[in-house]
Amino acid sequence: MPGQLRDYFVVLPDSAAGAAAAGQLPVPGAAAGRSAARDATGSARETGGALTVAHPSGRPWIVARPLVRKVSHLARGEDALVLIGPDRVPDAVLAGILEGARDRTGLERRLARLPGLYHVVARLSRRSWIRGTATGLRRIYHARHPAAGTIASDRPAVLARLIDAPLDESALALRLLDFLPHPLSRRPVWRGVHETGAGYGLALPVAAPGTAAVPGPTEHRWWEPPPGELPLAEGARRVGDAVAASVRAHVGGLDRISCELSGGVDSTALAFAARDTGPASLSLLTVAARDRYSEDEAWARRAVEAAGGTPATAAHPAAAPDHRAAPARGRHPAPALDHHLIPADDAPYFYADLASTAAELNDEPLPVAPGRARAALLLGRARATGSRYHLTGYGGDEIFLGLPHAYQDLFHGNPFTAWSHLGGLRHQLGWPLLPTVKALLDRSTFPRWLAGAVTAAPQPVARTPLLSWGVRQSLHPWLTEHATALIAEEFRAAAEQAEPIDPWRGRHVDIDGVRMGARHFQAMEDIGMTLGLPVAAPFYDDRILEATLAVRLPERISPWRYKPLLVEAMRGVVPDALPARTTKDHMASDEHQGLREHASELAELWTGSRLAEHGLVDARHLLRLAAEPFSPVLVEHSISSTVAGETWLRTAENAWPTAENTWPTAESAPDTTPSEASL
Repeated sequence: MPGQLRDYFVVLPDSAAGAAAAGQLPVPGAAAGRSAARDATGSARETGGALTVAHPSGRPWIVARPLVRKVSHLARGEDALVLIGPDRVPDAVLAGILEGARDRTGLERRLARLPGLYHVVARLSRRSWIRGTATGLRRIYHARHPAAGTIASDRPAVLARLIDAPLDESALALRLLDFLPHPLSRRPVWRGVHETGAGYGLALPVAAPGTAAVPGPTEHRWWEPPPGELPLAEGARRVGDAVAASVRAHVGGLDRISCELSGGVDSTALAFAARDTGPASLSLLTVAARDRYSEDEAWARRAVEAAGGTPATAAHPAAAPDHRAAPARGRHPAPALDHHLIPADDAPYFYADLASTAAELNDEPLPVAPGRARAALLLGRARATGSRYHLTGYGGDEIFLGLPHAYQDLFHGNPFTAWSHLGGLRHQLGWPLLPTVKALLDRSTFPRWLAGAVTAAPQPVARTPLLSWGVRQSLHPWLTEHATALIAEEFRAAAEQAEPIDPWRGRHVDIDGVRMGARHFQAMEDIGMTLGLPVAAPFYDDRILEATLAVRLPERISPWRYKPLLVEAMRGVVPDALPARTTKDHMASDEHQGLREHASELAELWTGSRLAEHGLVDARHLLRLAAEPFSPVLVEHSISSTVAGETWLRTAENAWPTAENTWPTAESAPDTTPSEASL
């Protein structure tokens, strides 16, 4: 049913009320009425897509619908460890992590041996401990259920349904900005639902003996950015190992996989890393650009040629991989490698088929929604090749490109090097001398910056030195006074008690950018699940972020080298000629043209606007802009976040199926014992 969540898990308290709450969870389609059990070897076995992990009492502890991710579970007495991620973790590895871990700190030290891609749910000393990832790719939410107490989940919509939470208009207004800086990005769009910060874990205590009262949850920081002390060579080795491990965790052992090959350094690196996992078939997909000056296609063809693949063919829905024999390479036979080129005329413009965004209920409105039709086309073509998993280079820019704000950090310890690098950057970006010096010497605190991070005045984006805690942004002119008042109050309140992610500006901005990108990638994951093709961005692995931040700043970023750390990390995996590219294509023309091509769809969207009903946008202003797609207003202000907010609202209001599909519980299932109904 449109708007239904494709996957999720929920962590419940050990009580009758918790078991009753489990029975309120929706189980779409064939999963209704099913439960998970153990097979003869004791390993996890899923039945009908439904899965339950029990408390020692037999009541449900974790209930999940893992369509793509794998659930690994091990118990030792009353202690237990559950990992939810791209690959199943062997029991022997789980035992090595759980055994001897007397507390959370000991557990985290052992978890560092794995790729950083997993949700972690542990029970230690009768207390549940839940956390996602430091990159924010995997997040944790919690809410107070009126009967069961605190319930946690990776999906805020599930919790909103369980507690019947209303929408939060202030949080919706915030989502109409182009981007949300820390900590406002943590504001869920439902009242009563709370997000645990990335890098923090959530502890769920149990009731004291002889009482029914359960104290509230507590957050504990489990992740700290490493100091930037490693030389480039050592850091590159660590990054290369982390990239290889992340790619293996997603596609290792699969026979048919696919990669988006844009021709950029990021997607090229992942394509070669995927080839080294030894699939039988690897399909590489490139979307041709309409812009005749685009370089992506040419670089993609060079990569395929260097990899020994077959020449590009037009990628059509019925396309299938060529399974010709290929010569051996390293430990694995080289895969049958095919390049599928999607003609530019096949690629939808942005804002195409806006109604299709109702197919997924994302955790929040995401500005990538206007590009959903393009993403669905690419993933659909990848699925038609027979691919069982699709990899993308998302996250490469945020992880490896480095933002100018980092030179603030460098200036404190090495002012001469910082000024030398800034000289190169100024030459490239046209920053004037005096504003650059002023920005470099500015010592504004993070709360002070946050209080002024949005303004009604237009921003001189070009030639503006970017050396502060983030990018100041202007309010869109179609927002109502009510919306601007809500946004201003949210920023003011957040600034009163805000703390940066890291005391250093550059590291704060780098990490916040990674987490913002990871949120946006969730939309791509959900589209993949809708189409039946798992899709991943291996660069959002915690281990890759850690290895990157551990490198000395002037070696990690440079105005004279493009992504030097990634280039060095993939040396020996990617042929040397390919990382020589220093350019990057953009699709601004497709977005502007999309405003014209889909003006009627946009006009229909603003007719009966749900955002207008909430008093957040001026629908008449938006209708005028739909009729004037080349208006200077739309050149200065992106409409993407507003389109995303509108389409998300329409999905959220019809998000849940009407059929009473619910999970069985250990207390209600008539034909199973607790050991049969649980892992």
